[in-house]
Amino acid sequence: MKKIAILGSSGGNLYNLGGKSPEKLLHEIFAQSDVAEISISKIQFIAAAESMDGAKDSTKASIYSIDENGGLVRSYSGILSDVNEEASKLDKEIASKIREGEVDGLVTMSIDPEGSNKEAIIAAIEKNIPIVGTGGTSMALISAKGANVISTSGTTGTTNRTRAITYISSLCKHWGIKYKPIIGSSSVAKSEGTVNVFRNINIRGIMVSALPGFIAMAIILALSKIPGLSGLDDVFQVMIQALPVVVAVIAAKQVSELEEVSIVAGVIAGVLSVNGGIIGGILGGIGAGIFVQLLFHKCVQWRFPATTVNIVAGGLAGLFSGVIVYFLIAPIALQAGDLVKLAIESTIAFSPILAGLIAGLLIWPAILAGVYHAAILPIVLLEMERTGVSFLGAVDMVGLVMVSAGITLANIVGPRDKGEATAAAPGFAINMGFGTFVEAAYPFMFSNKVVFGGAILSAGVGGALVGMLDVRGTAYVPTFFSPLLSNNTTGMIIAMLAALILSFTITFVANKAAKKANAKNTGPAVLSKQDAEQM
Repeated sequence: MKKIAILGSSGGNLYNLGGKSPEKLLHEIFAQSDVAEISISKIQFIAAAESMDGAKDSTKASIYSIDENGGLVRSYSGILSDVNEEASKLDKEIASKIREGEVDGLVTMSIDPEGSNKEAIIAAIEKNIPIVGTGGTSMALISAKGANVISTSGTTGTTNRTRAITYISSLCKHWGIKYKPIIGSSSVAKSEGTVNVFRNINIRGIMVSALPGFIAMAIILALSKIPGLSGLDDVFQVMIQALPVVVAVIAAKQVSELEEVSIVAGVIAGVLSVNGGIIGGILGGIGAGIFVQLLFHKCVQWRFPATTVNIVAGGLAGLFSGVIVYFLIAPIALQAGDLVKLAIESTIAFSPILAGLIAGLLIWPAILAGVYHAAILPIVLLEMERTGVSFLGAVDMVGLVMVSAGITLANIVGPRDKGEATAAAPGFAINMGFGTFVEAAYPFMFSNKVVFGGAILSAGVGGALVGMLDVRGTAYVPTFFSPLLSNNTTGMIIAMLAALILSFTITFVANKAAKKANAKNTGPAVLSKQDAEQM
């Protein structure tokens, strides 16, 4: 039986997509690994009380590990600085187990390969064991170190279950193990106790999870422009009306944590919240989730039959919330969304080039500071609500994806050393093929100030072109399709190529300069006796 170790933290973006409930997150991996008959021998998971994007040394945190009986336990609690120190001890223990051959693979989630997970990653590289994981920044750093990464991804748009299935599926394929994942609800998950329902409300998490629905709408919009497919414009209008339902279902499910019952409530609330737009749908779904949990517990206390519990919790919860939004909140919610879009359009109208330039210059600092998923992505989705395309979505594709692609391409063509070319190749392929994983550029940006500055400059130039050419588009799609999903195909291509070429050129020149400087500092190479004889 193969043995794996799990390394992770509650993360930044991951915190809003399952990381704040570590027991549920880890039990999904337990469930999938049990099906595949893979043993979990070691766990080191650092769970903070808030997103790591804003966590401080004084933030409360815990370490989750595995006991002698193979059960998940909270082995240490304290402030984050103490937790990290304790985690380093466990890191050395896991590294020792890897070197002894007691760990055959690693599952990583938003880890710190330079800190609390340093020794385990070094040991994994030495033993060349397979590594799977998520967390754009951490996976980029792991890959850059030369680890045997067989599956990597960012966290945006994933769930606990889809991540767990991806991890175990990749390892099973690597090892040739037959594996049939658990797709439905798992009996393995254990209750984490009573949790205040209001703690589950997370607007950022709702918007990020709804992203696939917005991308689908953008695809329909692009197809409707093709001669002979103009009838799809009616489909596009239907999908616009469906977006509040999508976000309502996600909100209800996240808030109530009652799976199918909450989905039914979310659909009912969403349908009644359509007139309030996306904001109305979110509020309707949140209300449905709160009512679902309240009614569910009450019906259980009153010993209603299980069928009746589901009908009352799912049906009435969605109805109560939906009716409130329909009659009271929808007009206000719709106006609030329109005001946000009006503010963006007014800013762009004042000076399109300046607006694009500022957006481009700020987009890398925003993602590095953890602001992107909290503020920019929700605004992108609000923009897309009516038209299917977004100004900031186009800046995202041009300023992040294409700049990252340019940096990684330069490190493939002209790296400072051969190892960097190997590390850059997967990042370039994912950026171009899927329009995501911009974090692949981080190792090269952080190791060279010129490359870092070039990334910001290239994003600024690309953003200015987006504004000048009046481009609207979307991100998180393959780069080759992105122009087709924009309102200005030619303009999008020009902006994308400009950002790609500029970032590539700056990185290429910076690499050559760094390589030349290193050669000068090292001095002339001394020929071996064998090389001298060959000459």
